[in-house]
Amino acid sequence: MFSVTALGEVLIDFTDSGDSANGQKLFERNPGGAPANVLVALQKLGHQTAFIGKVGKDMHGDFLRQTIEDNNIDCTGLISDPNFFTTLAFVALDESGDRSFSFARKPGADTQLTAEDLPVDVIKNSKVFHVGSLSLTDEPARSATIAALKIAKDAGAVMSYDPNYRDSLWTGADVASAQMRSILPYMNLIKISAEECPLVTDFDKPEDAAKALLDGGASVVVVTLDADGAYVATKDGAGLVGSFRVEAVDTTGAGDSFWGGFLAAFCESGKALADLTFEDAAAFARFGNAVASLCVRKRGAIPAMPEREAVEALLA
Repeated sequence: MFSVTALGEVLIDFTDSGDSANGQKLFERNPGGAPANVLVALQKLGHQTAFIGKVGKDMHGDFLRQTIEDNNIDCTGLISDPNFFTTLAFVALDESGDRSFSFARKPGADTQLTAEDLPVDVIKNSKVFHVGSLSLTDEPARSATIAALKIAKDAGAVMSYDPNYRDSLWTGADVASAQMRSILPYMNLIKISAEECPLVTDFDKPEDAAKALLDGGASVVVVTLDADGAYVATKDGAGLVGSFRVEAVDTTGAGDSFWGGFLAAFCESGKALADLTFEDAAAFARFGNAVASLCVRKRGAIPAMPEREAVEALLA
């Protein structure tokens, strides 16, 4: 049984790395992609995971496969496609470590996953099934995502969702909103950013957005608030769970590391969705905050995921 299986993108983050001696911008190759980041965070915390997605049969795809394997993530569902190039993301960082993105994905291999590619046995053997929304931007990956969600839901998996909105990958905010909302009925555990509140609900305020998602059937909703921590809401309560104050070097993967920590704590609790309280969810979020605070102290996403010992030392 896998603690968490994730479907979606694994890609290269070419991260801003200063200037060359000739004054030209340098970019450092880092493995990334939100669903894969979440899984690496979980593996570092001691959980067995599986990844479903597609890369190109090229130097970057080979590097990503090796990275996934080196992190002991099950690769049964990772396909190398010779017909499409691995998706690349160029990440510029400002002075505070915040990011802006430019994608080479026209199309990227991650958008070419088909329903026929899905490893059904892996999906059925998962405690938690996690997706983002970038697999909904294009066909055939959109249909593959829906097919996988149906399989996981029917198998009794806990359903996890982090939309991870990237405006440049959608034809418009209205299209993104419609697609991001389309899979909400499947979801039990939902993480969104403050920016995503009006995209996935009709509300701007985290409190109102969280309530709307709970009313729609979710068991736990978390709205991440960057350095302020996370707003956590369940049927029996809601509130802010503060962050650990650090000087961020690179915020790439911060939300993914948080959610990896949150899902790890959920899995370790042994609690059924129906039994989760606000106190439980707040404790999961505090653990996630600790993971994220360590992640942002290093460059990159996957390379920055902390070991469990470091997280426990921070929480001690």
